[in-house]
Amino acid sequence: MQVYRSLLNSIKNRSIQILNTYERFIPPKRFHSASCMRSARKTYDPPLLTGPSTSKSWKPYILPGAALGGFSGLLLFLRYNDERRAIPKGQGEKFERSAIQGPIIGGPFSLIDTEGRLVTERNLLGNCVLLYFGYTSSPDVGPAEVQKMAKTTDILGSKQDHHKILPVFVTIDPQRDTPSQLRAYLKEFDPRIMGLTGPVGAVRQMAQEYRVYFKKVDEEGDDYLVESSHNMYLVNPNMQVVRCFGVEYSGEELADAIVEELKKAET
Repeated sequence: MQVYRSLLNSIKNRSIQILNTYERFIPPKRFHSASCMRSARKTYDPPLLTGPSTSKSWKPYILPGAALGGFSGLLLFLRYNDERRAIPKGQGEKFERSAIQGPIIGGPFSLIDTEGRLVTERNLLGNCVLLYFGYTSSPDVGPAEVQKMAKTTDILGSKQDHHKILPVFVTIDPQRDTPSQLRAYLKEFDPRIMGLTGPVGAVRQMAQEYRVYFKKVDEEGDDYLVESSHNMYLVNPNMQVVRCFGVEYSGEELADAIVEELKKAET
């Protein structure tokens, strides 16, 4: 913006210089009249210049003309500047494919398992993880999703290729889901499911990292429900989310989709 302002000031000053130069070379009105009279007495030739018409016919057009020329110069400068900054096709900055597929899902966390031990994302490295966010007081969707996790784990373990996954359940209701409560709840479905809980801030941070929505509703004292997105994530051994599954998948469909993703990773 400073460059454009300086250029406009330069054009304005140049226009004033042109006008001053023009006025210095155009004789005043009286000189024109006297010169024409002397020429008439000596040569009888018609005057080359008529004083009254010259000054009044051209002077009003000098400044607008100079301004128009300056404006044209400004447009040329702007176009030249844009062309200089333009990047030819194929020569721009290259981005990795993952950078344009959407927002990154996942990140570091620090929670507690059902035995009271600290668990971070580093403890899960090297495992294919099936990750679900829920809570033990969920009346309908939550238990169905946990049952689906258990069934999918059984199906994958029974296949000839023996695709093993680690099912992980993260509570979104840490105020009520203590390690002992979580342990008793998950034992009813499958003891292989790892349960994680922790301070409210730590749970909320992990949910944000994995783009999980949850909110308390229908609160009546200590009794409430929790709305959530109910997504299930397949995480590779590098703790990178490779696919997200909704509640519409059955246990068999989920197992087939996971096998497909694991085979893609092997090729």
